[in-house]
Amino acid sequence: MRNIKMTIQYDGSKYKGWQRLKNNDMTIQSKIENILSKMTGENIEIIGSGRTDGGVHAIAQVANFKTNCSIGVSEIMDYMYKYLPEDIVVTKIEEVNERFHSRYNAKSKTYIYKIWNDTYHNPFLRKYYEHIDQKLDIEAMKKGASYLIGEHDFSSFKSSRSQKKSNVRTVYSIDITRNESIVEISIHGNGFLHNMVRIIVGTLLEVGLYKKRPEDIKDILQKKDRSLAGPTASPKGLYLFNIEY
Repeated sequence: MRNIKMTIQYDGSKYKGWQRLKNNDMTIQSKIENILSKMTGENIEIIGSGRTDGGVHAIAQVANFKTNCSIGVSEIMDYMYKYLPEDIVVTKIEEVNERFHSRYNAKSKTYIYKIWNDTYHNPFLRKYYEHIDQKLDIEAMKKGASYLIGEHDFSSFKSSRSQKKSNVRTVYSIDITRNESIVEISIHGNGFLHNMVRIIVGTLLEVGLYKKRPEDIKDILQKKDRSLAGPTASPKGLYLFNIEY
């Protein structure tokens, strides 16, 4: 049996997220599986590197699937491009070792959160950037982010829906940049709890708006209490940027 690895870009604006849902075709996984199943004549199930929530985008999501079909990878690419909706594009397909698993073999992930930081929103970017109309203090946000670097229990930064046995994760870096009205927060770690990135962003935004002090983040981490952290940032500004294997 062949094992096929795919790299996928998608605009998550109108989808219910990555993961297939019962009686709901509006997920990225179900859209891809339906087309692969028609192409191969098999009941294809794809394994994603991780779930993205409704409204979240991906620049380089990775998934794999098993098949007995003999169709070449270039033909699969062409078929997927022809039949997938315009907001989902498979950018790379390759045949890999049968033991490759897109989720279990992932060593780290990078997410980027994009913000339009100006008085008025940009109508052309409104679906892809979070709009913050008050100027953010980037240096304060960087100082607050420094307390999150390293291995920590991130219980304060997870959704109540998270079902992971351990809340310990390692954040390797958080980079915050401004280019005129655009602010980007890049977070690189070995893995993330449900809504962890969005809650980190929501907390850093409160620091940037002087609703919290940078030093408060250290206390929030130590107390392991979700109610102390900031709100969960909107999904529309979040992108799964890269996965390392």
